[in-house]
This record gives sequence, C-alpha cells and structure tokens, in this order.
Amino acid sequence: MQTIDWPFRADEALEAKALTFRELRRFHAGVYPGVWAPRGVELSSAQRARAAWLWSRRRGVVAGLSASSLLGANWIEAQLPAELIHSNRRAPSMLTVHSDILAPGETQTLAGMTATTPARTAFDLGRRLGLEDGLQRVDALMNATGIKAADVEAIIATHPGAKGLVQLRRTLDLADGGAESPYESLTRLLLIKAGFPRPQTQIRVLGQDGFVWRIDMGWSEYLVGVDFDGAHHWTDSRQRSRDAVRFWQLPQLGWVDIRLTSGILHNRPQMFLDRVGAALIARGCPKTW
Repeated sequence: MQTIDWPFRADEALEAKALTFRELRRFHAGVYPGVWAPRGVELSSAQRARAAWLWSRRRGVVAGLSASSLLGANWIEAQLPAELIHSNRRAPSMLTVHSDILAPGETQTLAGMTATTPARTAFDLGRRLGLEDGLQRVDALMNATGIKAADVEAIIATHPGAKGLVQLRRTLDLADGGAESPYESLTRLLLIKAGFPRPQTQIRVLGQDGFVWRIDMGWSEYLVGVDFDGAHHWTDSRQRSRDAVRFWQLPQLGWVDIRLTSGILHNRPQMFLDRVGAALIARGCPKTW
C-alpha cells in the first residue's frame, strides 16, 4: 500500500491503485460519504474542511469556521462540523452546508481549495453567530489576517439584504483584532457591557531595562491595565519568571495592572468590575458606569 495524503476520495485512490479495497476497509474509516482517512486519527479543523471539500467533489467553497481555520485563526475546535457553501444541501453528519450567494472577489484559493476571503468569512461569522461567540471568532480572524471592520463593511454593501446584518454590525462595532484569546474578547465585552470606556488592546509599555511589556487591554491615559492569566501563565516556568518581573516593574512605572483568571471571569465577574472601577476612579476617570 502506498502512502496516501489524507483525507482522500476512495474512488480516486482505488482507481489510481494507491491501495486495494481490502486495505481501504481495513486501515481506513469514512469521514464523509466517499471520503476516508486513516482509522483512529482525529482530524484537525483544517483536515475536516478538506474532507468536506472533497465530499463536494471539489465544487464547494470552504466557509465559516472552516475557512477561518484555513486562514490561520486560532481556537477553532476540531470537533466542530465543517462548513461549505454548496448547492447540495443534503449534507452528512458533521458538515454544515450554506446556500449563500458569493459575489466576485469573495473567494480565494487556500491550500488548493476554494475558500471565502477573510472579509467574507468575517461577514458570515458575524451575522450567523451570537454576540459572544461571534465576537470571539471575528476577533481571532482579525488577529490572524489583519482585516478591519471597513473590509467587512464593503461586503455588507454588496449584500444589503442578507440575513443577520443587525447582529453583524453589532459585532463589528465591538471587534478588535488585538485580542489574542477568546477570554480576552470576553473580558473586553464584559467591560464594555458594564459601561466602562472602551479599553485599548495590546498596550506597549517601555520597561526600565528597555524591554517592552505588553498589557492585554486597558486605558493608557489612566495607567490602568487588565491582564488575563491563561493556563500557560501557571504551567510555563519561563512565563512565570517573566510575569514576576513584569508585575514588579509595572507599578514602578505607574501602572495599576489587574489580573484576571477564567474562574473569576465566570464566577465572580462583579468583583473584577469593582476593582477596575475603583482603579479608574482613583486615576481620575469620570464615572460612566
């Protein structure tokens, strides 16, 4: 049996004599009708996108979260269904098919497949998903590709009657490609919903030794910052060492830096908001919340 790039179409592999029917059944399992992969492997989101595209006999357009994954956005869970724009709406399990109309210039070639452009992908994600999920997904896509809200507004102008535009515009108004994790997006959304001034993201602070520190978000005019501590802040010893120096230096530079964890965000958000509010008021920020 030859080494076969996977996922693959079984009919093509058999016709090319890359494997026998017995080898196909023994060593591989179906992903979608006609599309197979080695038995026991867990497909990444990008591999599942390719499997879906092969299911469409290369006629579909990779879209939504599948396109976002191909475009380099992080945090796309492997267990999510693939997404295509395709004329065949009778999709198998773990595949979502949309029948959207694509205008010229809204597709590109990625890894040999036709996929929606970053702006078109954000257009679809922002109008189909709720505010929290949509904001996290659009933030991640902006962070990976550098697109701006204006790029998506151009797509809106081409599809003025599309469903979900109110939701999309709400998401775009809050989106910020500076977010480097879904939790940073959720933290920023929590602050804005609470009435705080909109925070800046990825604030650069020049340290005493010439090293540039970055604060996840905050208000540089008041020297108040917020940093989300993900798991790597606790499990990576080098990160812990950098954090120790950073959180020692920031107060010396005049900053109040408030650290946040997922537990506090989910279970005690008001405690976090109270700390932020007290810090901003102490630094002269007019209370608007």
